[in-house]
Formats: sequence, C-alpha cells, structure tokens
Amino acid sequence: MPNLQLNTDRDIARASTLPASLYFTPETFEYEKTRLFASSWQVVGHVHQAASPGDYFTFDLIGEPLLIARGDDGVLRCFHNVCRHRAGNPASGCGNRKLFRCGYHGWTYRLDGALLVTPEFDGVEHFDPKDFGLAPVRLEEWFNLIFVNLDPEARPLRECLGELPAHAEKFDFSSMKFSERRTYEMNCNWKTYIDNYLEGYHVPSVHPALNREIDYNAYTVEPYPQYVRQWTPIRGPQSGDAAPRRYQQSGPDLTADYFWVFPNWMLNCYPDNVSLNIILPLGPERTMAIFEWYLPEKDLGSEAARKAVAFSDQIQIEDVGICEIVQKNLHSRSYHSGRYSVKQEKGVHAFHQMYRELMPG
Repeated sequence: MPNLQLNTDRDIARASTLPASLYFTPETFEYEKTRLFASSWQVVGHVHQAASPGDYFTFDLIGEPLLIARGDDGVLRCFHNVCRHRAGNPASGCGNRKLFRCGYHGWTYRLDGALLVTPEFDGVEHFDPKDFGLAPVRLEEWFNLIFVNLDPEARPLRECLGELPAHAEKFDFSSMKFSERRTYEMNCNWKTYIDNYLEGYHVPSVHPALNREIDYNAYTVEPYPQYVRQWTPIRGPQSGDAAPRRYQQSGPDLTADYFWVFPNWMLNCYPDNVSLNIILPLGPERTMAIFEWYLPEKDLGSEAARKAVAFSDQIQIEDVGICEIVQKNLHSRSYHSGRYSVKQEKGVHAFHQMYRELMPG
C-alpha cells in the first residue's frame, strides 16, 4: 500500500498534499532533523564572512553548533564548535583569531582545528593530543556561498545542484557585494513557509506590489530533481498604471527568477539584486528565515539598495502573515490534506515528492 500511495502521489492531477499532522508533531520534527537536515548540503554563510586568514564565524544548524574558519594556509574549514574536553565552545560570534581557546577550561586549538594547549593535563595516560582536534565537518563552496554537510558520505555539492549553476549564473551573483542581513522569526512549520514560497498562485492576493512588477500570466514553474525554478518576465511601465513601477524597463532578458533548493534555501534573483534565504527550523511550529541582500558594488548604500531591501521586506512580511494563519488552521479538525492546482502548484508537488521519498511513512 505505501508504494501504491507514492505512485498515486506522483501524478499531480490525482495527488493530495502532505497530511496536516506532519506540520506540527514533535516526532516528525525530530525525524526531519536527522533524515533531511543532517544529510543535505546546508548554506551557512558567504565567503565575505571569512575572507582573510583568521576570520571565523559560528552557526547553529538545527541544534548543531558549527565553527567556520579560514586558516593561515588560506583554506576555509568547518568544525563542530564543541571542545573535545568537556563540550565547551572553542569560539563564539564572529571575528578574527590566531587561535581558538575554549572558555571553559582553556583548551586551545589552531585555526586548522589541531589541539595545541591542554592546561594542567600532566599525568593523563593514553592521551594523544593529535586524537583530540576539533571534529571536522564537510565544507564546499559555490557562487561564493559556503555549504556544509553533517553526513560524511553525502554526494558532492555540485552533483546535488544539478542544472542550477547554469540557470543562476546569468545573474552574476559572484561579483555582487553584501548589503544587508535581516532575520524573521515565524510561528509556523518550516514546510508551511516552503510550500508558500513554491507557488505564485498567491501573488495576486497576498503580494499586490510584487504583482504590479511581474507578468503573472507568464509565471512559470520548472521542477528539477533537487530544486525548483520559478521565473516570470518583468512587466515594466504600462499605460494606465496608477502607481510608479520599480523597474522602468521590460524585455526578454529582464526576469525575476526564484530558485529553491531542497530542503530549505533559496536565491531570489532580480535584475538589480540577489537575495539569499536560509530557512531554519527552530521547533515544530517555529521557524527562522535569514535574508541577505547582495548588490553590485556601485549600488551599495544607495537609494537603489534601500528600495531593494524595502521591496523584499514587504513581501516577506506578507508571507509571514499568511503562513502563520495557515499554520494555525492546519490544526483544525476539518482539515487533513488538500489538492494541488495542476497549473500553479507544480513546485509544491515537487517538494512534497522529494519529502516523501526521504521520509517514508
């Protein structure tokens, strides 16, 4: 029966959405942490955060404390931010260091994770400092983004990205500079937010300002094995417009492209800026969205930069509002699951298929 159900759900015209209980039960959330997040490539930052030797930053990945640091040799590495003595933190926050010293008992590590100093440890038998360096975590880079994977056996990052580089690199994100970072805490399950992101069906109702800028009738959703691309032409000024347009031109090359990569990060690509979204589950019904905006260097600090952030911020506020309403209503005894719009919800259906394959039962 489970296989028959999965085969039925592959056909969007016959499929049903994920059961509501998967969006709030603690057991599901704990299983997701192990099955999904600990075995997939996760964005933890951008190379500008650790550009020079000694630069470092810390990151909490679904409860796992991480330390990302650039060594004296120029190599960027990731470690579990856990002292090998009695589990203190070798580092906190971000900055530049020559060494990492745990604030609990003073164990000290080099930038490459090797254990260097163990105060008052004379007389301990069968102890080799070489065996007690910081535990490494796999790290790879793409598009100046830093990815880590807690699974040492996972496939290389590039294999998981598929055709995404060919689609996204036209936006020249690699040359853009960091502009601003904001975080949004939401009272909803992480999947509630992803579902909402993966369809433009709600744009006319929830995002009136965005709807004025894009051609909703040409909104296109393209599912791929590990990600979904959504894109639409920029409309530009139209005769009879009551409100000014953010973009004053239109054309075949001027598009808004939205890339979601399983399970929880996105790139929002506009002609004049790119924003990175990292969606971090905090609990069964609490989620944090990290937004970072990147612009051409000439636009940093400009009015264009301010407008780019304000435009995205308004969209995010609108999304948070509807996602929190949906999360509350998922508990209703009247709702178990829904159906998909064949035309508008191919991205949501693709996400649910990826989820079902990794979360059997």
